[in-house]
Amino acid sequence: MAADHYLKPEWPAPANVRAAVTLRRDGSSEGPYAEFNLADHVGDSPDAVAANRQQLQQELSLPSAPQWLEQIHSDKAVQAQNDGKVRTADASFTTDKEIVCAVLTADCLPLLVCNRDGSEVAAIHAGWRGLTGGVIRETIHALSSAPEDLLVWLGPAIGPEAFECGVDVLEAAFESSLSEPHAEAIAKCFVPHANKPLHFLADIYALGRAELAELGVTQVFGGDRCTVREDAEFFSYRRDGDTGRMASLIWFE
Repeated sequence: MAADHYLKPEWPAPANVRAAVTLRRDGSSEGPYAEFNLADHVGDSPDAVAANRQQLQQELSLPSAPQWLEQIHSDKAVQAQNDGKVRTADASFTTDKEIVCAVLTADCLPLLVCNRDGSEVAAIHAGWRGLTGGVIRETIHALSSAPEDLLVWLGPAIGPEAFECGVDVLEAAFESSLSEPHAEAIAKCFVPHANKPLHFLADIYALGRAELAELGVTQVFGGDRCTVREDAEFFSYRRDGDTGRMASLIWFE
């Protein structure tokens, strides 16, 4: 893969597992979607999206077209298939070789998952609604691997200094807690805003880690980028409004 065109996860995944996140440059899209937009629902030219997806498949030598999802900020996880159908869900998983799981993001948290022996993978789209609604736990529960046998990489999302939110997000996070220790971990993910009463700065990476820890997943990596601040690398809906989407992809050979 072109080193300057994709972000490669740094994690101790098995040698047969392949994973990547697209960056926003070197594609066919123009205007607010420039340049490497992979989403077909944001108003970009269909021809540009098709060209970008073809470029993606060629540059990463994908074994098949990705399982694209119609993402609706739900808790639904589906089994990825190589049949060309778009499925309505916010995560996909597979135990089949050469089937590509993928999610699209532009501030929401993408999670890439594999097991220790490289025989199961998943991709999760977790904005705050999906995260507090249970998409991570539903996906982990759907996998055949035990939580202690999983590795998770947190892809580029809105950083803790940029994710300003209101009481609704805080309340939703606490309502999603699974135990008292989990609630205590959630509390540490929110810092009161210095200048806005009843507003907070939230750490979506820490929320994801707290959820994974509660589920028994201990091998968690990544989570150190900011889509809002790194404008040359990433699309950001919060920063730009009309914009494209990055793809986070995982499969095994």
